[in-house]
Amino acid sequence: MNQILSYVRRCVEDYDMIQSGDRIAVGVSGGKDSLVLLAALARLREFYPKPFTVEAVTLDMGAADGREGMDFSGVARYCEEIGVPFTLIHSEIHHVIFDLRKEKNPCSMCAKMRRGALHNALADLGINKIALGHHFDDAVETFFLSLFYEGRISCFQPVTWLDRTGITQIRPLLYCNEGHIRHVAEREHLPVVFNPCPADGSTKRQEVKELIYELGKRYPNLKSRVFGAMQRLPLPEWGPVEHRRMPPLEELEECKE
Repeated sequence: MNQILSYVRRCVEDYDMIQSGDRIAVGVSGGKDSLVLLAALARLREFYPKPFTVEAVTLDMGAADGREGMDFSGVARYCEEIGVPFTLIHSEIHHVIFDLRKEKNPCSMCAKMRRGALHNALADLGINKIALGHHFDDAVETFFLSLFYEGRISCFQPVTWLDRTGITQIRPLLYCNEGHIRHVAEREHLPVVFNPCPADGSTKRQEVKELIYELGKRYPNLKSRVFGAMQRLPLPEWGPVEHRRMPPLEELEECKE
């Protein structure tokens, strides 16, 4: 966990993600990424020179056809243990997408509806900054998805200000790879919640993930080189990198606890 915390702090400082007095909501889906992010920020607030507070906001997607939905009681208990306020937002997004609309390619609409519900909840709570659990691997996969399926060189930004809502999105896990996050989640016994999404494991993102894995066998450090290229191009808000203190590229690919 200490190494994750170190990388999170580097990323926060490199991209000036946190300001004094910030009230930061962590979008906690119940997955390993958002829970590790929550744990890291909860520890970072204890010693970071710019004082800030952390809250957890979870969107309950609901269930389809009367089936049992996700159980977030473990997340609620964990938040209480680490002294983080927890807000659970109920929705019928799952029912709308899979029962009513019967979407064949649900990911885009699901993401849009989740963002809308989260942003409305943040407005009700009076919070204007949210931390999302996107990590190093997510960034590289999104780059390839944009290239393959949209024909453009693009990716989400480390810090994004949404002018329509006045909300700022930050992604403090960008220097942490998925394998390391998984290891920390298991080692810290974080209350990961099983995702019952019918589309899980059969998406375009999963296809790209598998393609990158196969290419990585032939081209060592492929992901870290792509990540570095995104900063050196730079993509909007990703560079310049000359003053960054990011980990060496090989660490991003292979860092371990």
